Amino acid sequence: MSVKTLPDAPGVSEPPAGRRSRFSPGALRGVPHAGLIAVLVIVVAFTALRTETFATDRNLVNILSQVSVNAVLAAGLTLLMTAGGMDFSMGSNVAVTAAVAARLLASGQPTGYAVAVALLLGTAIGLVNGLVVTFTRVAPFVATLASATLLDGVALLVHDGNTISIGTRMFALGNNKVIGVPYLLVVAVLVLVATALVMRFTVFGRDAFAIGGNEHVARLSGINVTARKLVLYGTTGALSGLAGLMLLSRLGSSSPGGTAGLSLQLAVVAAVVIGGTSLAGGYGTVTGTALGLVLLGVVANALNLLDFSSNYQPVSVGAVLLVAAVANELHKARSARH
Repeated sequence: MSVKTLPDAPGVSEPPAGRRSRFSPGALRGVPHAGLIAVLVIVVAFTALRTETFATDRNLVNILSQVSVNAVLAAGLTLLMTAGGMDFSMGSNVAVTAAVAARLLASGQPTGYAVAVALLLGTAIGLVNGLVVTFTRVAPFVATLASATLLDGVALLVHDGNTISIGTRMFALGNNKVIGVPYLLVVAVLVLVATALVMRFTVFGRDAFAIGGNEHVARLSGINVTARKLVLYGTTGALSGLAGLMLLSRLGSSSPGGTAGLSLQLAVVAAVVIGGTSLAGGYGTVTGTALGLVLLGVVANALNLLDFSSNYQPVSVGAVLLVAAVANELHKARSARH
């Protein structure tokens, strides 16, 4: 016996699955970095409502200029962490290279010579870290943290307790603009874009993801893991040297216990982790890193404009890093279940 089915009543038919999911609350889960963008928007909106100075062109450019040094370091760290590595000595590398370059410039050496020495020195430090990590099997965290402590001491020896001023040398890089955009910001954007292109479109970038995902399998598939690691650590060292020069040009001097060192390193690690790069390797995103950098820069600027004590800045960085690390692990566990 056949059964007739009545047509659906107007207005009560169920919409197609695709149309329903488009407006469902869970739709935002598919948007890359949706949570990070939402937090950034909330912080920006709150600060803009509390102070008129925040939303001015001058202040926004100032924020981006201030995070430029961090951005160069974060680009290299994103690539390295994607491959399962870690370098906690980048901030200390910045301190040493800036101090050495300042000493050379203050003694009358040509600018080109000081720049070359700083870049080569930074690269050499990165390669030494890579050699230790690769051939001694010491955990990257331990090896580079020891290196950071050593480099902080070297920076103090170079300064000999004194601030080294370079006068107007390298002033253009740290203070001039092109079409209203600071040179430092241009350099940072170029480095971030180059890193993103390497990770997205090159064999080297794909190898980094493979090594971070499973180093043993990557080795069996024919990837020269040792060579790749040395290049990665050398690259982070070279970018540390570049960041040291950028910081020196912006400040016009290098001082013992300055803005480089562990505090700078923690801010960079925080930006990379906040951006979603996995602490265990195998996943990394330059876009997320850039958003993390902007978020930390906005938070620091907001604290300043709202007249909070500067002591709150490291508190905010540490809190955001802890929350990001926990969220990172929860997301990884949720992805594993599905």
